[in-house]
Amino acid sequence: MQAPSVGGVMLPRGNGQSVRLSRGASLTDFAEKIGANPASLVGVMMNLGEMVTATQSVSDETLKLLADEMNFVLEIVSPEEEDRELLESFDIEFGEDEGDEEDLVVRPPVVTVMGHVDHGKTRLLDTIRKTNVIAGEAGGITQHIGAYQVATEVNGEERRITFIDTPGHEAFTAMRARGAKSTDIAILVVAANDGVMPQTIEALNHAKAADVPIVVAVNKIDVEGADPTKVRGQLTEFGLVAEEYGGDTMFVDISAKQGLNIESLLEAVVLTADASLDLRANPEQDAQGIAIESHLDRGRGAVSTVLVQRGTLRIGDTMVVGDAYGRVRAMLDDNGNNVEEAGPSTPVLVLGLTNVPGAGDNFLVVDEDRTARQIAEKRAARERNANFARRGVRFSLENLDEALKAGLVQELNLIIKGDASGSVEALESSLLQLDVGEEVDIRVLHRGVGAVTESDIDLATGSDAIVIGFNVRAAGRAAQMAEREGVDVRYYSVIYQAIEEIEAALKGMLKPEYEEVELGTAEIREVFKSSKLGNIAGVLVRSGEVKRNTKARLIRDGKVIAESLTISGLRRFKDDVTEIREGFEGGINLGNFNDIKVDDVIATYEMREKPRV
Repeated sequence: MQAPSVGGVMLPRGNGQSVRLSRGASLTDFAEKIGANPASLVGVMMNLGEMVTATQSVSDETLKLLADEMNFVLEIVSPEEEDRELLESFDIEFGEDEGDEEDLVVRPPVVTVMGHVDHGKTRLLDTIRKTNVIAGEAGGITQHIGAYQVATEVNGEERRITFIDTPGHEAFTAMRARGAKSTDIAILVVAANDGVMPQTIEALNHAKAADVPIVVAVNKIDVEGADPTKVRGQLTEFGLVAEEYGGDTMFVDISAKQGLNIESLLEAVVLTADASLDLRANPEQDAQGIAIESHLDRGRGAVSTVLVQRGTLRIGDTMVVGDAYGRVRAMLDDNGNNVEEAGPSTPVLVLGLTNVPGAGDNFLVVDEDRTARQIAEKRAARERNANFARRGVRFSLENLDEALKAGLVQELNLIIKGDASGSVEALESSLLQLDVGEEVDIRVLHRGVGAVTESDIDLATGSDAIVIGFNVRAAGRAAQMAEREGVDVRYYSVIYQAIEEIEAALKGMLKPEYEEVELGTAEIREVFKSSKLGNIAGVLVRSGEVKRNTKARLIRDGKVIAESLTISGLRRFKDDVTEIREGFEGGINLGNFNDIKVDDVIATYEMREKPRV
C-alpha cells in the first residue's frame, strides 16, 4: 500500500510505528512527531470527511482516525502519566515517600463520614468536634474549613484522627473521579430506628468502589423503635458482617445527640486503621497532598483547604495546587488559629494562591516560584486543550469490544436502577450469570430503586461504569450531566433486551443501528376531558420541543408508566400546530391512551440511524 499524498506531496507512512500524544493535541503536534507538514495533514482529514484546522485541539477519536489512515499506532497519554512526565521534567517525584524505611513515621488515619440523609452525619461530626479535647482547648470551633483533626486515647496512648467533612458521598466520589485518594477509612452512619435506606446503600457502594475499610456507626440508639441488631442483619446482605457475627467490620452503637459512645467510635477507627492499613509517611521531605475544597474569599483572595499526605508544609513554602500556585502567606487550622507548619494527615487552610484550585487537585512544594509558575501554566494549558477537544471518551457498549481488545479494561462496571427491587435483583442476577469467558468480569457497583440520579452519574464517572435504567429515566440534571461527562446511560423496558445487548457487547457482536434521541419534555399542568378525543393534557414544555406524530413515553414520579405512545394531536389555544417549543403551553392528545394525571411528564423522542462504528 502506498503512502497517502495530498496535492502531489507524499506523506510519511508509519508501518506500525508508535506515536505518543497528549489529550487535546492538534494536527501540528502530530506533524511534529512524524516529520510532516501540518497543512498536508489538514488535507488528509478533509479527504476523510473531517474539517480540522492545523492548530485546533482535536478529540482522541479524530487523532486515531488520522493515525490509522497513515498506518501509525496512536498512544494517548493519560492525564496521570502526563502529570508524572511533567513533574519528572522538573526532577520531581510525586506520590512517593522519600528516604528509607526508618524515615517513615505513623500518621493519623483520614476519615470520611457517609450515610443516608437525616441519619445524623452532621450531628455526629459536630458532636465529635465539640467534645474533643483539641477543639475544647482552642476555645470552640471558630471556622469551618471542611476538614479537622481530633484526638482520642487508645490503650493509654493519644492517637489523632483527621476528618474530611464532605457534603455527601457525591463529593467523596467526585474527588475520586479526579484520581484523588484522600480517604483511608469511611464511617457509615445508619440510624437504628430507620435501618438501611437507599442512600445508605449508595454510600456503601461508593466506599466499596474506593476500596476503603468501613466502620459502621449505628446512630440514634436513644430513639424509640431503635433496633441496632436489625441494622447489623440488614448490612450483612451487603457484605458488611459485624465482628460479633464472625465478620471483620466494627459496628459501634452511638447517640450523636446524647454524645454516647463517641470515644468508642473513635477507638474503632484507630483499631481498624491499625489492623487493615499501613499508615506511615516521611515528615521531613517537601510537602505533598491534595486540595479538599477551595473558594474565593472577598478579603483574602483564593483560599484552599489542603490535606498534607507526606512531608511538612510551612509558612513561606512555594506550592503548586493543580493549575494554581503561590507562596504560603498564612495557614489556619479548623479553629481559625494561625499555624506555622502542618505534618502528614493534617488539614490546613492555605492563603496566598494565584487562583482557586479544584477539589481533588494534587499539591506539591517546589524550590522556586518560577518552577511553580511553569508547572501551573503547563497544567492549565493541557487541561484547556483537553476540554476543547472533549467528547465522550468513556466506555460505552459500542466501544467496549475495542477497549477489551486493546487491554484498556478487564471488567465491565455496571450501575443498575429500576422501578422495583425485584426487577433490579432479577436483572443483576441474570447479568452476573452471563458466560463471557475469563477475559472480562461483570461488576455491579450499585443497584437501586428509582430514577437515575446525579449521584449515579458521579459514581459512573469515577468508575468508568455504564448505567442501566430499567423502566426508569434520568431525573433532574442527571441526563445533561451524563452527556457532559460522557457516561453511557442505557434505558430498557424488557429485561431480555438488556441481557442480550450486554452479552453481545461483551462478545463483540453489538452493531448499533439506531439510537434514541430525546426531543423534548412536557409537564402536565391540567387534564381536560373531551367526549370526542378522550383526555387531553394541558402542558408546559420544559425542554426542547414537542412535535406532532413523534413517539412519546409517560413518566410518573420518575417511573415509566407507558411506552411507545404517539403525539396524535397538538394544539396552541384553538389552533392545530406541528410543534410547541420550550417555555410555551399547549394541549397534547395521546390517541387512545387516557391514563394521564397532573404532574406527569410526557417525554418525546425519535429513533435516528446511528453510523456503524
